[in-house]
Amino acid sequence: MRLVVVSAGLSVPSSTRLLADRLAGAVERRASVDVQVVELRDLAVEIAHHFTNGFPGRKLADALDAVAAADGLIVVTPVFSASYSGLFKSFFDVLDQDALTGKPVLIAAAGGSARHSLVLEHALRPLFAYLRAVVVPTAVYAASEDWGAEGLPERIERAAEELAALMTGLPAARPAKPVKDAFGVVPFAEQMAAISGR
Repeated sequence: MRLVVVSAGLSVPSSTRLLADRLAGAVERRASVDVQVVELRDLAVEIAHHFTNGFPGRKLADALDAVAAADGLIVVTPVFSASYSGLFKSFFDVLDQDALTGKPVLIAAAGGSARHSLVLEHALRPLFAYLRAVVVPTAVYAASEDWGAEGLPERIERAAEELAALMTGLPAARPAKPVKDAFGVVPFAEQMAAISGR
């Protein structure tokens, strides 16, 4: 199976790329995948030219083909002005509008502050829903203070498990505890039966 990782980090090294690599590694531990990383920083000029002349350069064409042929995607963007980066959006703007239909996608973002964590829900998830991708339930946001702290590794592992399950066709969810067991709630029908003496 082919897993393509789209990273929109601009610096070297990049926390965006670091998060992308952690997510890809977690998926690799769960499924037999060939991983290809697409660094959008290296494609910025070709993306801009595509907007002005309507044709992708060779590197951009290869990246677009890889994304279209992938069995699953991990997409990671830095947060700029409380949303995804312009480079990230531009790449998906030049992608064929049907390329992601039905494709499993794990969305993630890296930012300087936890205040921007909702970018996953108000920007990334709607974008990929519009592109008709199948977005995994767990999205991963990493603020600067998350690196080395509790919580981030668990979110990475959970999201990777969900993506691997979608890619391999296995059910991702574990059986949920019955509501009665989880919260001590007695269903209404049982309460009524107890009152009526049945």
